[in-house]
Amino acid sequence: MRRSICIFIILTAGTVLLFGLNLTVGSVRIPFPDVLEILSGQYTGKDSWRYIIWESRLPQALTAMLCGSSLATCGLLLQTAFRNPLAGPDVFGISAGAGLGVALVMLLLGGTLSTALFSVSGFLAILTAAFIGATGVTALILFLSTLIRSSILLLIVGLMVGYVSSSAVSLLNFFASEDGIRSYTIWGMGNFGGVSMSHMAPFSALCLSGVLLSFFLTKPLNILLLGPQYAESLGVSVRRIRNILLLIVGLLTAATTAFCGPVSFIGLAIPHVARLLFRTGNHQTLLPGTVLCGAVIALLCNLICFLPGEQGILPLNAVTQLIGAPVIIYVILRQP
Repeated sequence: MRRSICIFIILTAGTVLLFGLNLTVGSVRIPFPDVLEILSGQYTGKDSWRYIIWESRLPQALTAMLCGSSLATCGLLLQTAFRNPLAGPDVFGISAGAGLGVALVMLLLGGTLSTALFSVSGFLAILTAAFIGATGVTALILFLSTLIRSSILLLIVGLMVGYVSSSAVSLLNFFASEDGIRSYTIWGMGNFGGVSMSHMAPFSALCLSGVLLSFFLTKPLNILLLGPQYAESLGVSVRRIRNILLLIVGLLTAATTAFCGPVSFIGLAIPHVARLLFRTGNHQTLLPGTVLCGAVIALLCNLICFLPGEQGILPLNAVTQLIGAPVIIYVILRQP
């Protein structure tokens, strides 16, 4: 217990430290005392610094925290529910569904999403298409879960849905223009800077609601660790819990992918990092630990992206894969 408390304190301190560094580090170096004055409204210096903090770095740091925590939560829920250490938010094709929605808008519809009810373009069109694609795949998986009892078979069906979506995106890329392919490729690299302060309220509401809902499932998740038959004998409906988990995962993955693009490896690797740190399978400790680990790693990845300074910004997914892949390899090598 004492060890877990110490780790929680270290992770909380790490989150605060990395959040502060995300506000100061970038192509323009802003001293931390000036950052504090800007946030408190007492700063009387450069207007450009005030704009950088409020319109760029603060929303980007908040987005990294929320996105990292959300994706890490998704990974933990899926790995527990399906008893598969390699399950992640993209396993059920939800991320691929969001990608297909964005590909349709960027590569086929010329950046405009128009229906009988509404017409949007630009970033709002991409956001809407990604959310519709992700929620559509989630609805499909939930429907199939009423027909398929086996969690393993449902996992395989989710992978197949993802492959079909990826195949459709490849076909759209083949026939698309050069500008469309470039735009879609940039979106596919992931980016924590896509959420402005005006969009922060709906994004944070979606992420926080999904994460908070998952905390009500800690007891059923602990029971699921004992096996589906034992869980059923204790009166836990495995199928109902599985469907609730899919709804939460669908909500969080749709929100994060719509606003930030398909951020890879965080949902897959972070739950394993939390298990290695806390050395427990009890979700009353593991779930909040995973949320904090997700926030810390996402803030670290965002910080690394800006280390080149004036030379440019590294692609987010290049950094997350560089950190996440060794973790997955280590987990696989530890398997008996």
